[in-house]
Amino acid sequence: MNRKLRIGVIVAAVAVALGVGLWLVSHGGEPDADAGASSALTVEVVGLEKRAWPQTLEASGSITAWQEVIVSPETGGLRVADLLVDVGATVQRGQLLARLADDSVRMELRKQEAALAQARVALEQATSNLKRAKAVGDSGALSEQQLEEYRINEATARASLSSAQADVDSTRLKLKQTRLVAPDDGFVSSKSAVLGNVVNAGSELFRLVRKSRVEWRPELDARQLGMVHTGQSANVVLPGGKQVPGKVREVGPTLSEKTGRAIVYVSLPTDSAARSGMFASGTIALGTKSAMTLPQSAIVSRDGRSYVFAVDAQGKVGSRAVDTGRRQGDRVEILTPIEAKTRIVASGGAFLSEDSQVTVTGQRQAGTAP
Repeated sequence: MNRKLRIGVIVAAVAVALGVGLWLVSHGGEPDADAGASSALTVEVVGLEKRAWPQTLEASGSITAWQEVIVSPETGGLRVADLLVDVGATVQRGQLLARLADDSVRMELRKQEAALAQARVALEQATSNLKRAKAVGDSGALSEQQLEEYRINEATARASLSSAQADVDSTRLKLKQTRLVAPDDGFVSSKSAVLGNVVNAGSELFRLVRKSRVEWRPELDARQLGMVHTGQSANVVLPGGKQVPGKVREVGPTLSEKTGRAIVYVSLPTDSAARSGMFASGTIALGTKSAMTLPQSAIVSRDGRSYVFAVDAQGKVGSRAVDTGRRQGDRVEILTPIEAKTRIVASGGAFLSEDSQVTVTGQRQAGTAP
């Protein structure tokens, strides 16, 4: 029985194998390739989206004071008696910054005031003499020559009084100039005054940033300059990474003969972190321009180029090299023309190869996060 059973099993196996072989022959001799194909990845697809994006111009330049004010004494030969502000202090117009020693000036003023009093008395006397001479002259007791002398004495006394008054006014002005005040609102950017130092007229003691205003001054070439206009908004990135908004105040009217570039003056808020002397980069908004965009996740970088993977009707992918432009958030501008109906793999393209079979689960809506 065992021997017969073994023979039966062998015969059955041969029959099954023969049947499978006949079936393969009847179907072309090999299994269906599609039946054995497997999906490499399950993906979402996305289409290009048109967006209106702001067009910007990148530039860099220094941050400087809008205007600087130099505070210096108008009179010299006096000692610095008091310093009332230091670097960084915010001052208002007319605020006292420093005081020069005024003892010698006050003494000179008293002397000039005494001379003025003497001149005033001399004029009164000359006027009185001329009045009496005229009264006597009418009776013929004085000659015309004597009357003329009285007139000359009165005129001389009047001129001496004017001269004495001018000396007093000059000394009072000199006394006033011993008080150095802020010519305008702002903050003190530098101080060279030293307590006790004898200063010369015109020597710099303080430097102020007028109105506490600083501005960004990027340099642009002739082509870029034609796109910039007064009133355009700007965004300045400070060395620490902080961003400061600004507005174009003025566009330089001429280009440098050495560099071929012109300066653009961008006003910054007075309460910003920008400081004079910084070097910053930034952008100037030029208006809006439409852009065909894809999410950043759809872009694959290989060998220094950017690619996207398009899915055809059979579910196979093919790579396409694209040129990219502006970026905003997670969106990238695609400069290479692509048909609007093209289905692009939304993410995971780095794991795909040419002609890979994928399973599409759906199309991602514009603005939806991966």
